[in-house]
Amino acid sequence: MYQTEKKEKAAYEALKGRFGWGNPMQSPRLLKVVVSVGVGSAKDKKRIFEVVPDRLAKITGQRPAPRPARQSIASFKIRAGEPVGFQATLRGKRMRGFVEKLFMVALPRARDFRGIPRRSIDEVGNLTIGLKEHTVFPEASDEELRDVFGMSITFVTSAKNKEEAQAFFEEMGVPFSK
Repeated sequence: MYQTEKKEKAAYEALKGRFGWGNPMQSPRLLKVVVSVGVGSAKDKKRIFEVVPDRLAKITGQRPAPRPARQSIASFKIRAGEPVGFQATLRGKRMRGFVEKLFMVALPRARDFRGIPRRSIDEVGNLTIGLKEHTVFPEASDEELRDVFGMSITFVTSAKNKEEAQAFFEEMGVPFSK
């Protein structure tokens, strides 16, 4: 059993009195984690479109899907339907393994990490964080430092509002800034 599963169950016990929950199904749960990387109009497209999916697959444990541009933008030399990024949606065991790796290994390795700001939680109860370098993950740290890219990580929960989500993430052990 993953540590995150135990923490989700403990979060219900800790928060049921505060929010008046009578059933564990009312407690917020982590539904999915979406990891996305935008490459946009990269100068060396051929190399980027080989490197980014490979490294993202190593980090997440599954092959990312290319995300197409929705509309053409002439000034950026982007055409509609042309791939401009990659996205991997993690659920179940892969999600839990990724979350533990992110909070226990990757974020402590990030340079000048002082915690995740609480304003990163939106009104629906989802947490979105951005990483400037993918090299904080152990799978990608030994690679060439020439092709460093950032990523956006969104934690989608079943929380009904921002207050529930914030309490849930604090119980889960998310390192928020003080």
